Amino acid sequence: MSARIIDGKTISADLRGKVTDAVHRLRRDRGIVPGLAVVLVGHNPASKVYVRNKTKAVAEAGLSAFDQDLPEDVSEVELLDLIARLNGDPQVNGILVQLPLPPQINPDKVIAEIDPDKDVDGFHPLNAGRLASGLPGLVPCTPLGCVRLAKTVHHSLAGLEAVVIGRSNIVGKPLAQLLLAENATVTIAHSKTADLPAVCARADLLIAAMGRPEMVRGQWIKPGATVIDVGVNRVVGEHGKAHIVGDVAYAEAKTIAGAITPVPGGVGPMTIACLLLNTLAAACIQNGLPAPKI
Repeated sequence: MSARIIDGKTISADLRGKVTDAVHRLRRDRGIVPGLAVVLVGHNPASKVYVRNKTKAVAEAGLSAFDQDLPEDVSEVELLDLIARLNGDPQVNGILVQLPLPPQINPDKVIAEIDPDKDVDGFHPLNAGRLASGLPGLVPCTPLGCVRLAKTVHHSLAGLEAVVIGRSNIVGKPLAQLLLAENATVTIAHSKTADLPAVCARADLLIAAMGRPEMVRGQWIKPGATVIDVGVNRVVGEHGKAHIVGDVAYAEAKTIAGAITPVPGGVGPMTIACLLLNTLAAACIQNGLPAPKI
């Protein structure tokens, strides 16, 4: 048995195409061009790559980009002043502050200062509360992408036993809330979970998001289960050559799972596509229009 490969590149390209069409209609019919401000502080190489990919995707979708590059030694006060200006700019519909931030800046304080209606990362406490309460709001992009990928395998997630490994505010917790909203039966597992392999083996839908390279082994997986791998881990292999692996031992897992995402090429492209979707939704809501159903 070999698992169906869930091709995040193809699925995200389809979503990005639909967002692009909706952006063009919004510009044509309403004269509105959604705008996204991505704030990058410092010179973290991984962050620079992420921001470059996001900026390219924004341009291809027809959105306006308001990128902000700040030096590594920028003060917290200066960053908060910039956030306040972006909050007040009607051309900026979405604000994303790339994490991590330098040690002199409190990321929780920065996130809390972003206008919740422009918080396209979905990290603001108000948006987290809306999600937990089942109210409409902007949702974190990676969890949203995971659910959309799972729904390309399962027409409905209702009744599935879903196990999420990881309890971060960025992925694990919001992902569990989204799965509950889909009527899945959800278990959040983590490093302190007793007999983690046995918990994983119950899952019809297993989502790994703990940031530990190839921790989830093939024998942990229920035969035929759907596996979504959020992990992106840089490891050094033979002859000192670095490569990227997920949190799941892919070669083992794909012989047991029914469907699985690769790393790279699975969740990552969906995160950027969902960022574009959130920016479009934010622009519509801020202009008194219903969010598009894509």
